[in-house]
Amino acid sequence: MTPARSTAVAGALLALTLLAGSAALPATPGVPDEAPPPAPPAALRLVSFDSCADALAALRTAAAAHVGPWGFGDGRFGMPNVRREAIAQSATAARADTSAPGHSTTNVQERGVDEPDVVKTDGRRIVTVTGGVLRVVDPASRQVTGRLDLTASRSGKGWSQHDLLLHGDRALVLTEDVELGLRRPAVTRPGFLPDGPPHDRTGSRLVLVDLAGAPRVLGTYRIEGRTVDARQTGGTARVVVRSAAQVPFPELPGAEDAARTAANRAAVAAAGIDAWLPAYEWSAGTERRTGQVGCDRLSRPTTTTGTSVLTVLSFDLAADRLTDGDPVSVAADADTVYGTGTSLYLAGERHLGGPPRPGRWVRPTGPSVTDIYQFDTGAAGRPRYVAAGSVPGWLVNQYALSEWEGHLRVATTTGGDVRTAESGVHVLRRQGAALVRVGAVTGLGRGERIFSVRYLGGTAYVVTFRRTDPLYALDLTDHTAPRVTGELKITGYSAYLHPLADGRLLGVGQEADRNGRVQGVQVSLFDVRDPARPVRVDRWHRPHAWSAAEHDPHAFLYDPGTGLVAVPVDDGVRLLRVAGDAITEQGRVSHPGAHVIRSLLVGDTLWTVSEAGLRASDPATARSLAWLPST
Repeated sequence: MTPARSTAVAGALLALTLLAGSAALPATPGVPDEAPPPAPPAALRLVSFDSCADALAALRTAAAAHVGPWGFGDGRFGMPNVRREAIAQSATAARADTSAPGHSTTNVQERGVDEPDVVKTDGRRIVTVTGGVLRVVDPASRQVTGRLDLTASRSGKGWSQHDLLLHGDRALVLTEDVELGLRRPAVTRPGFLPDGPPHDRTGSRLVLVDLAGAPRVLGTYRIEGRTVDARQTGGTARVVVRSAAQVPFPELPGAEDAARTAANRAAVAAAGIDAWLPAYEWSAGTERRTGQVGCDRLSRPTTTTGTSVLTVLSFDLAADRLTDGDPVSVAADADTVYGTGTSLYLAGERHLGGPPRPGRWVRPTGPSVTDIYQFDTGAAGRPRYVAAGSVPGWLVNQYALSEWEGHLRVATTTGGDVRTAESGVHVLRRQGAALVRVGAVTGLGRGERIFSVRYLGGTAYVVTFRRTDPLYALDLTDHTAPRVTGELKITGYSAYLHPLADGRLLGVGQEADRNGRVQGVQVSLFDVRDPARPVRVDRWHRPHAWSAAEHDPHAFLYDPGTGLVAVPVDDGVRLLRVAGDAITEQGRVSHPGAHVIRSLLVGDTLWTVSEAGLRASDPATARSLAWLPST
């Protein structure tokens, strides 16, 4: 298992431990409240800047109001890093290439919208990136046919995670440079301020690889900031990068908090526009070019904090280079990306308590809202900003969002602790440049928070949990009057929900006792054909175990043709089979000295991936057919 994924697993286990500890609090019945919802937050709108001077003045003003004695954010180490929640939910067998064997695809949220992952296949080849090395495997001969070390040309130092997008004979690799050191071009535009001096920042790095023969690098792209996520529709990839404002705050050992805050505000007032606008560099062969996102490509919401910038890049994966990415930026923050075939949504939580209070480790308190920015991605090239809006509360992950019939459904949890928490689903519709709430159902799971959400057309399933797991069924066919139709209470919870045929739903999560203390991984099979009476018809339970699919369903595999379910459990993969109303175990696949992180099907062969290598197995018996070590 890679360090990043080990950290994610550790975080998930820590969350389970904390959750178990919270079970001692008195339970509150989770009775849905279908009364008219409270007034929505004020509508967001984006405005552009007339010049860099105008942009700089607005960003300085906003940032000064959100700086404290230890800089931006909630602690002395500045803004927290974006969490990459590559959670996805819709794996089906794909046969886009009729000349290739039937094969599974990355488990994604929306059909036809791909998401980056550590392994991709088109049936003719399997492409993986582990340990910084890209490998190409021929599934027919079960041999490694290509290898490319992606760490040799890195400018940065240290470890970074790699993810892939695949289009024909092109692979786009997404990773990070720990040290960037981009040199900004000295260009002065009419009405705009000149760019600043070169300096080092953490950056995102993209590599375009040709797979037609031996894998070779066609071009690279580097930009200041961290990749939030990416989406691919057809041959166009959209990459979302978040860059924190790079203001050089002074070191003041022994100073009082008031003096620190005043000095930090002075640093903000002295910062140039390059503290906010990310620089980039792209190369193809011997050609190298640099640039910086222009102020004419930057917009801001009326409620910006001035502490970060989101940049959306667009790349044609059929081209022989990446060029400048045609960037468009928003002076806002987000950690969640949701995409459809025609829209890209960026969402982030915003606390309403104002700037950080004095104190070294004080975290934001009070109510929060989730700001959402919608871009039109229906055409190739630069996306077009169309609307913004806000809903109360925070998202569990990208599956809290769903677009259907011109409306955006958003599931959130509000409340600062388990005593005041409750959840709801809000329905938004674009009206001009605003996403306006037209309906909502609130009061779900009082005293609990959302653990998973799954939308299926006009129906939604929402799981909340503290001591028991209410699985709520919601009817969203009337956008102005969504309602709860049924509720099922069982012990434990489902952190990931996957649709099956014939009105069934599969949940992956944890069993728990009646006090809410978790007891090991659990796979539940629900019959949801009657929206008023969802029932659990079977379950599979492994005591004291955990599953990476709880926080990363890219690791989950379901084959509707055979009923095969591959679920990562501890360091291996458990092979289950769903037939009718029953779950049976088929076997277990493991790798020597490594955690299995992915499973995929090519023809009748199950392939599993880890840092140690790839294993081909019989999916019916788990018998090993071939082992391809990484070294």
